[in-house]
This record gives sequence, structure tokens and C-alpha cells, in this order.
Amino acid sequence: MASHSNIEANLPAFDGYDEPSGAKESLPLFPPVPHRDAKRQIPSPPEPGANRVGIARLAASSPLADSKRGAEYFLLPAKSILNRCDSERVPFTWTVNPYRGCEFGCKYCYARYTHEYMELDGGEFESKIFVKQDAGPMAFRELRSSAVRGEHIAIGTATDPYQPAEREFGATRAILEQMAELEGLSVSITTKSDQVLRDLDLLKRIHEGSRLSVNLSVTTLRRGLARLLEPRAPRPDLRIGAVRTLRQAGIRAGILVMPVLPGLTDRIEDLEILARAARDAGACWFAANVLFLMPASRKTFFPFLAEKFPRLARRYKDWYTGSGYAPESYRKEIAERFAYLRKKYDLETRPEPPERNSLHSQEQLTLGL
Repeated sequence: MASHSNIEANLPAFDGYDEPSGAKESLPLFPPVPHRDAKRQIPSPPEPGANRVGIARLAASSPLADSKRGAEYFLLPAKSILNRCDSERVPFTWTVNPYRGCEFGCKYCYARYTHEYMELDGGEFESKIFVKQDAGPMAFRELRSSAVRGEHIAIGTATDPYQPAEREFGATRAILEQMAELEGLSVSITTKSDQVLRDLDLLKRIHEGSRLSVNLSVTTLRRGLARLLEPRAPRPDLRIGAVRTLRQAGIRAGILVMPVLPGLTDRIEDLEILARAARDAGACWFAANVLFLMPASRKTFFPFLAEKFPRLARRYKDWYTGSGYAPESYRKEIAERFAYLRKKYDLETRPEPPERNSLHSQEQLTLGL
């Protein structure tokens, strides 16, 4: 695989975004980007509420475990680690999200609405992280259920399983340890982090006895732009490198360009360089979805656009205020671009579909929690 410096050197000038003067400098894996004014007092844990029910009640009673990097971590007394997904629009039955909330703080993240289930604002999605307690013991029990056998399990559909909290709490690894003890599973992992390589030993064991695929999400190879859009996610070149390491280990892995952001990450020149980097890393697939914006996400994304990309703000409001989807004509154009790039660089559309009675195309939304 070409080095990141070579990849970025080949990127054409982008009139919609200018790289900061220090963009060529090395950036740490998880840069210390605060989520709030450091002078402000760290907010208190969610207040208990007698009228709350379900997940909101559980969240309100979750004890504060730690506060660092501008985020708070709560221990959520979850009742299950496997969540059944009944939507016919996604090709899997079970989802696993070891955390609620995600510290990466992607400005466009569709999953911000999930914090509203806990009666929290979607803007706190990256600052109030809930760690599901006893993930390992729950996985031990639930993975052995007959209901799970033969059905696909998707890890990381709403929050990243390898966000920084994983280094302290290890909920994802605890689940993988249980999966490594079994055979005949069908598992996929989706992440923006090369921290997935920490668990390469477990992934190899799972691969030996089950069907496994790993998706690395990369929206752009421009480091400055990625830092704005995905403030605390690892650099794009590290994610590309993770694909290469996984492939060298014999594990099926590929690139998800999800979401494609109109006017920001959709230039054919940039996408071609990204497709070439995926090919050179040995990626098996190169898939994409255009940005989907729920109301909870618009509350964060629209002000961000107005500040950083004012020339695009009007277009986004015209497209997304009345609908969560970009116009069909645009989505068709993007689909055609990726079909062309996959053919040119000999990449698949996505992993082979899991076995399920009724399969439909995966969308950015409607994923179980």
C-alpha cells in the first residue's frame, strides 16, 4: 500500500476546503480535541427521574465511572448485549453495540437520535458515553442461544466498538473472547479505528471457526477534512493500513465510504484515489451510501456547515430539511461512480450477504441498537 504522504500528495486541490497549514504534521491516534469549553465545569450525571421508563430509566441510574478527554463514562446496566433487528431493509438479524454514544464525534452521525431514547440531547452523543456492563457474561449466555445460530451478528451498527472508551473498558474485546470460543457464527465488525488490530489474535480465532468480515469506514483521505468531520477518529491512512494488516492475516476486510457527503467527499478524483488505496491495501470490497440526516443529526450538522462550509449550507438545507435523503438523482449518480470504480479496481460491492430469508440493500439508517 502506498504511504499516506504519497496518497495525499496525489489528491487534487479542493476548492471547497483548504487544508490547514499544519496538515502534513503527524497527528496522534486519538487527538485531544475537547468536546466543550475546558473552562466549563464538567456536567453532572443524568439525573434520576421517577417518571422515566425503559432505557431512559436505566441511563438515569447509571453510575459515573470516569471523566476524561472532555467526555463522561457511565456504566449502563444493560439487560442484553444482542439486539434483534426486525427491519427487512438490513441484511442481518442481530446487532451488537457495546457502547451507547460515540466519542469520535462525527458531525454527520445518524445515530445521535439514539441518545434521545435516554432523554438526552443528541448533541451529547460524544460527551456522555454509556458502557454496557457485563458485556462478556451476557455474550457468553446469549451467543449460545439457539435463536442466534445461523443468523448474522453485526457489531458496530450505531456506535463504534473501537472508540477510545474501548481502551479503558474493553467491552468489545470481552464479546469477541466469547465468540472465539464458538464455531459456526456469522459476524461482521464496522469501525473507524485501526484499534481493531489490537484484537487480531481473537479475530484470527473467530475466522478459523466462523464467517467473519471487517469493515473500515473511510469517508475521505484528506486528513484536514477528516479531522473536521470526524474530530476524534483515527487518521484515514491508519484505517487503510488496518485493512492491509487484516488482509495479510487472511481476514476478509473492506472499505465502507459511508456516508458520502455532497460537495465535500464526492469528487470523482478523490474517490478514485481512495478506491486505488483500497485496492492496494487488498480490500475485498468498496461500498458507499450517501449521507442520511435525521432531525437529531441536523441540529449538529447544519450549524457545523454554516460555520465551516457556508457555501454548502444552503444546498444541504434545501436537500435535507424536508427529507432525510439526498435527491434520488444525486444518489443514482454516486451509485454509478462507485460501480465504475469497483469495476476499474476489481473490488466487490460489499461482503457476501449473510443468510437470511429476505435480504434488502443496507441503508445508513434503521440499524438496531
